[in-house]
Formats: sequence, structure tokens, C-alpha cells
Amino acid sequence: MSSSRRMAAAVSALAVVAGGLVSAAVISVGPALADHCDPAEATASPSQSQQQQQQRRGQETQAPDGQDDPAGQAPDGQDGGDQQQRDEQQQDTGQQGTEQQGSGGGALEPAPQPEQQPDDQALEQAPAESAQPLSRRRSTRTPTPTVGPTDSGQPTGGPSGQPSRTATSSPSPTGSGEDEDHNECADLGPFVTDFIDIRQVPPSNQLDSRRGGNGSRGTFVSACGTNRNGHNNPDNFIVAPGVSNGAHHLHDYVGNLSTDAFSTDESLAAAGTTCRLGDRSTYFWPVIRDRKVDVNTEDPDGNVGRVLRPRSVTLQFRGNATSRVTAMPRFLRIITGDAKAATNGGANARAAWTCTGFTNRITTKYPLCPRGSQVTRILDFPSCWDGQNTDSANHRTHIVFPGEGGACPQGTRAVPQLRMTLTYTVPQGPSYALDAFPEQLHNPVTDHADFANVMPDRLMSFVVNCINRGRRC
Repeated sequence: MSSSRRMAAAVSALAVVAGGLVSAAVISVGPALADHCDPAEATASPSQSQQQQQQRRGQETQAPDGQDDPAGQAPDGQDGGDQQQRDEQQQDTGQQGTEQQGSGGGALEPAPQPEQQPDDQALEQAPAESAQPLSRRRSTRTPTPTVGPTDSGQPTGGPSGQPSRTATSSPSPTGSGEDEDHNECADLGPFVTDFIDIRQVPPSNQLDSRRGGNGSRGTFVSACGTNRNGHNNPDNFIVAPGVSNGAHHLHDYVGNLSTDAFSTDESLAAAGTTCRLGDRSTYFWPVIRDRKVDVNTEDPDGNVGRVLRPRSVTLQFRGNATSRVTAMPRFLRIITGDAKAATNGGANARAAWTCTGFTNRITTKYPLCPRGSQVTRILDFPSCWDGQNTDSANHRTHIVFPGEGGACPQGTRAVPQLRMTLTYTVPQGPSYALDAFPEQLHNPVTDHADFANVMPDRLMSFVVNCINRGRRC
């Protein structure tokens, strides 16, 4: 009998040790880290994040009144009995934390979704108070104002009725209490607060000014494709000429086939084009990426994910609200928006986001569109030229936006206004992002685009006639 008791005691001791080892293993091995940086995974509230961090750290210290046990602890004054039971509780809670944190580890696996609205067509809603991504790639970087090629320029007033485009940087994730081993994408952005359900944006007529009797109502569309030939580079020959990777984010190009950091008037004029009617102009903008896909993960500027090519690209030249338009000079260079608006402020910001079917609702945030609707970027360019210069030191003062009522400021003349409209099919939920400078945290207010006019003079004359005669060409 004594032998049996000794055997039972030995087995019990081994069970206690084994339970402790298993618990220690669960505690010491963190949850599987997601290889991508998907903003949709930022669904945990601050209190949930703290609870998960306690679980990952093995609950080394007990909270008052047993608050660290999600299932509840013994009444006050009881310590829970033997050590094996406590170890088993730690193992269970550690596994629970692993399941919660590791759910987004697969490249294409959907992140945990919030409750759907009754019509089942509703968009995924992320809690407004949650602004930190769950999966992360680098240490936290605090955005600070920087001086770069796109800085500068005097604030220019937009047309009457233009949307308010005050740049408001998204809150940076706080580092207090964070598990540094699980802090890989904290500095990348965007955050769930950078997204909005398009149906929560009030309707308005923000993009179009009224046209008076002397206005020019016609339009001309230059058909240049959607960049199926894959013309991409991180250059910008307008604001950073001769500098490879001067933009620090990837651009999509349509039109001129030769555009890169070293483009000149002569090289552009000699190149081929994707546009009809011999339009050799160059049109470019930062790409959008699917953040659910593990691509470009080692990019030094944090532009990670799979590039999404636009489903449609419309390059429309429009008239002026109060006057006829005159021809643009060849090789005129124009930029719109501010690639550093998140740190520069909103003086030059021109971001305008919406969804197909909801184009009377304009926002400076990334829109969450209902199923069947596509994300849309609308990029309007300045159109009041000083009559002399094809560029200026800040790339802005030689051509400005119309003022109140849509009229051009004194000393300038109206030229055809370029409007780019780009549509995209994006992953469901807040899981896409605009390429950006690293310190801009992929804030949607940094949307921008560039254009250089390389139309033959004869084609430009045709464009002007279409617009001034009220035709659609």
C-alpha cells in the first residue's frame, strides 16, 4: 500500500511539473505574428489590448480581486487552492490570448470582423477609439514636420464650394504598456480612424462651382489607359529632378512611356505614349496597396502590400466657372495636393475620396464602400496660369486654383482644368492604404498627383475649342 501511495505521489508531482512546463512554454512563446500590416486588424479596444498583453506576459502578478482571470476567480480571501490548478488557468488564458492575437497571421485570411449590420450589405465598422494596428513591423516613429521637395507654396484658395481639406493627422499608437515584440507595424499606419463609412458622409456639392453665363462648360477626356504596361517608379522629375527614389513611394504612370527622375522636355517630347491622339503628356499618382497581402514587406519606406491597379482612369479637362479658357503652354508642370500634408498642415491638401454611386459625398478619409461600389479618388488640379512660366520654385505659384465663385485671381488666366478620377476594387474593410513618405503614416489626406503637358499644340487647340464651345470630346 505504501508503495502505491509513493507511486501516486510521484505521478502527482510529475503532473505538477509538467503542467508548469507547459504553462511556461505557452507564456514564453508569443502569438504568431502577422507578416502583413492590415489596418482592419486594429479592432481590439484599449482594455482588450491590455488584457491580452497581461495574458502574453504570463500573468506574473495577480490583479486585485482576481481581475486577471476572464472566467472569474475564487471569492476574496481565497488563493485558488493548489499550484497545478493555477498553472492550468494560466495555460488556458495564455492559449486564449494566442488565438485572439494570431488570427490575422495568414496573408489572405480575413481579420476578425465586427458585428454586421442587419442588411448584410453594411461595411465593417471599426471602433472609433481604436487607432493602433494589431500586427506591426517596426519601432514607433513619431511624425514630425519635415522639409522636402513638396514643401512650400503659399496657401491657395479653392473654388467656391470646395470641400474643407484641413489635414488632421491620425493619432499615433501609444507605446505605454505595449509588448515591444509585437510592435512591428506601429509606425506604418494607416489606422482605423483614417477610414469612414461613405454613408456617414453628408451629401454636398463640394467639387463643382456654379458656372455663370460667361463660363466654359465643355470637357475633353484624354484616354490613356490604366497602366496595364506596369510603368511604375518612386521618382518625381517635377519636385525631385534627377533623384532616384525622390518620392519615397511608388507612382503609377499613364501617358508618356519614358517618365522617370531624369525626364526632360526633350526626352518627353521624343517618347511614346499610352494616350490617344498623340497626347504625350505624363500623368502620375501614388499607388494604392492591398495591405492584406504579404508583398514588399522589406520596403525601407514602409510601403507594404500588393499594388492595386486602378479599374478605371478618367483624365478630364474642364472649363472655368466664369470665363473661357486659353491654351496651356507645352511642358507646363502642375502638381495638386501635398504628399506631406499630415505634417505640413492642410494649406495645400486636396485629397477628395468617395465611392462610385456616392460621388456627392466627399471625404478626406479612406472611404469604406458598400459591396458593389468602388473606392474613388478625385484629384483636381489648379487652372489659373500666370501666363509666363511653365514651373516655379515651389511648383505652385505659377498656376493656382480659382478663387471664390470659381473666377481666376487677377493677373492669371484660365486654362483647361485637369480632373483625375481613379476607381479601385479594394479588399473588404479598412485594409488598403496609399503609398506615402514614411513619416506621413499613410494618412489619406496626403493624396496628390502630378501632370506635365506634352500635348501637340494642335491637340491643345482642339481641347480649348471643345471646352469653350460647350462640347464633350
